[in-house]
Amino acid sequence: QLDPENTGFIGVETFASLVHSHELPLDPAKLDMLVALAQGNDEGQVCYQELVDLISSKRSSSFKRAIANGQRALPRDVLLDETGLGIYKRFVRYVAYEILPCEMDRRWYFYQHRTCPPPVFMAAVVLSQIIVFLCYGARLNKWVLQTYHPEYMKSPLVYHPGHRARAWRFLTYMFMHVGLEQLGFNALLQLMIGVPLEMVHGILRISFLYLAGVLAGSLTVSITDMRAPLVGGSGGVYALCSAHLANVVMNWAGMRCPYKLLRMVLALVCMSSEVGRAVWLRFSPPLPASGPQPSFMAHLAGAIVGISMGLTILRSYEESLQDQCGWWVLLLSYGTFLLFAVFWNIFAYDLLGAQIPPPP
Repeated sequence: QLDPENTGFIGVETFASLVHSHELPLDPAKLDMLVALAQGNDEGQVCYQELVDLISSKRSSSFKRAIANGQRALPRDVLLDETGLGIYKRFVRYVAYEILPCEMDRRWYFYQHRTCPPPVFMAAVVLSQIIVFLCYGARLNKWVLQTYHPEYMKSPLVYHPGHRARAWRFLTYMFMHVGLEQLGFNALLQLMIGVPLEMVHGILRISFLYLAGVLAGSLTVSITDMRAPLVGGSGGVYALCSAHLANVVMNWAGMRCPYKLLRMVLALVCMSSEVGRAVWLRFSPPLPASGPQPSFMAHLAGAIVGISMGLTILRSYEESLQDQCGWWVLLLSYGTFLLFAVFWNIFAYDLLGAQIPPPP
């Protein structure tokens, strides 16, 4: 009735009277943004599609344009100035400053965040890894260097080059760990970095990034280190960590997380030491040569996935990945790598005469 010509626009005054007369229960912050959008266009009109996007919390550039064009602000300018928040809301505020580099994005995320759906993916991964480790620890009565128990490598979850045809092993190895040290390191990073990332960017993006790192890790090992079995979720962990660290470096001035330089140095030292330890164990093993030797290539492959594909995902909080040319280039590159790795695993081992250890 208010738009007989079906233009998709109505005047601001008309919209304001409509809201007032019908007492619509709309979020005041989103109403402010909608008015700011209207003030930013030439005729001062409210767009129906922008209204739908804001009300449904759809990821778009509408909030950024509202602030830039309308010169409007949400009720409070600085999130840290707010008092009287509950524990969970304070945690959401911490996550906003920890993950997002732009103040507009942080405020938008803080005001539109909902508890449902919760960050279940990373929590489920960590819980599954702990349960699997406890089960094998109790069964084998061994909690350190479990891979050197003769029964451990018989697990259907471990990646072994002699079982390449069992394709699920290229992913399920992430649930197996050498011992408490590796499990604790991976679980800690997945909870400290993975959960906040999932809260901000959603389960689909973060689960895709994590699993892409896991798969890239096992396939890279199958190409570059053809004799090495593989356990641990280092490929996925390093994909998350490298993506987050690269995002912090690329947006250093905008990041508001406290002690960011110290935390960056500590993270790099921990990740580098873990890779260095894997390299040392691979080439100078102080352990029986009969046991499986660890490979460090999964760490590097995960880091490459995080820096390339992950950085694009984390920098697109307000934008659709499908609209970015760079995203499709990265996806095509990753798909090409997967195709090459599949053919390598099918034909290269026999053509090269690789002497792989007998499968358990």
